[in-house]
Amino acid sequence: MFRRRPSHNSEENDSVQQGVKINELRTAIGPLSGRSLQYCIDACLRRYLEARNWNIDKSKKMLEETLKWRSSYKPEEIRWHEVAIEGETGKLYRANFHDRFGRTVLILRPGMQNTKSHDNQIRHLVYLLENAILNLPDDQEQMSWLIDFTGWSLANSVPIKTARETANVLQNHYPERLALAFLYNPPRIFEAFWKVVKYFLDPKTFQKVKFVYPKNNESVELMKSYFDVDNLPAEFGGEVKLQYDHEEFSRLMAQDDVKTAALWGIDNKLNHINNGCLGAELAPESVQL
Repeated sequence: MFRRRPSHNSEENDSVQQGVKINELRTAIGPLSGRSLQYCIDACLRRYLEARNWNIDKSKKMLEETLKWRSSYKPEEIRWHEVAIEGETGKLYRANFHDRFGRTVLILRPGMQNTKSHDNQIRHLVYLLENAILNLPDDQEQMSWLIDFTGWSLANSVPIKTARETANVLQNHYPERLALAFLYNPPRIFEAFWKVVKYFLDPKTFQKVKFVYPKNNESVELMKSYFDVDNLPAEFGGEVKLQYDHEEFSRLMAQDDVKTAALWGIDNKLNHINNGCLGAELAPESVQL
């Protein structure tokens, strides 16, 4: 809707128009309170507007559905000890490096699937999405995904129901949070699975999914434009040995649970002790939504 031109005045006009749209959406939603009010900052409203091409009515409907979902699902109250079993194999976790743009990176290894609980798998995903957002730099709103297909087969793939719900959560409740998802060297049999999954993706999300094959220089160069090979694990064509330490990651998540509690004003006394690390003893840092 807002076309960018080289003119400085044009960019200012775009910013003003966006501000008007944000105010219109805020008015359309009506009075908010509690966590819904805290969630609906200007940057949040902008993401919903962008996801719906700046259409007020469609953005309002989308945001209202998210607020209803967050009110019942309470993603900000999920704690690591509740979903830690899902992360024991390192099938999904936050990387200890960023992409070239400073964005949080989530590593997914579907071949390491270790449970069959649909509900807990989705809660684990939501927890890591919230955690990725918690750890975004102030000048970034999006995250990158790296998906390693080592060991993946149709036998250990998640059910279509779970894949569909994953797409639903990401697209409808975390709009404009995904920058790019790199699917690294998927086996040919994955094509059958992908033919079904891709129909769950809206056009914007579909465009963010990039297949990377080691023998395809164009795809490799695209990936290198987003990641420094000195940081990138060998499983993704980089130079670092990928080694997931569940105990260490659990300790980090226990610390982040304290930050989350402070951010949302949740009584941290309810938090559990994880791996000998008592969250209440850790000083929370200032974090923005």
